[in-house]
Amino acid sequence: MVRKIELNKRQQKILEIVKGNGPITGEHIAEQLSLTRATLRPDLAILTMSGFLDARPRVGYFYTGKSSTQLLTEKLKKLTVRDFQAVPVVVKEQSTVYDAIVTIFLEDVGTLFVVDDSGCLSGVLSRKDLLRASIGQQDLNSLPVNIIMTRMPNITVCKKDDLILDVAKNLLEKQIDSVPVVKKIEKGYEVTGRITKTMITRAFVSLTNDDH
Repeated sequence: MVRKIELNKRQQKILEIVKGNGPITGEHIAEQLSLTRATLRPDLAILTMSGFLDARPRVGYFYTGKSSTQLLTEKLKKLTVRDFQAVPVVVKEQSTVYDAIVTIFLEDVGTLFVVDDSGCLSGVLSRKDLLRASIGQQDLNSLPVNIIMTRMPNITVCKKDDLILDVAKNLLEKQIDSVPVVKKIEKGYEVTGRITKTMITRAFVSLTNDDH
């Protein structure tokens, strides 16, 4: 559910004035409220940045006709992976399961991405994979990660220009916690980043900030 923007009484009154009289200048809005233009400037800025109002030079303010839910949904559909991705944690195919366990805890991540000798994505290791391997009777110091990893092409990936919303849908559908951000190269996919459920949550929270 998308959180609605809460407007104060003066901002709601401004919207009513613009709805009924727009386009209308800031000076005329101030006159109707018996306030100064300077007093209204922060409210008009908030309403404009939030998308309730639009402003054109020498014309004035006019109402966009969109609800707060519609406006936030539009913002959500503009958020891309490149704005929220983090540095990936990568291991080689020849790395042992023991080394992978040490890495996943030292780096405090839930997923490791495995690359081949050319640096291309070849597999994914989750904490569950490593836990499952450690429960058995195998020697973790000699067991390579490529024995237990999920292999390409059975790996969900994304690219930096993909929408956060689409990545979130994939995480829910595939019931996974993280996906690699990749770039197509001649030999396969180069891992350039990662997106996790936590990062997507951070992206959704950012919708309540004036910067988006």
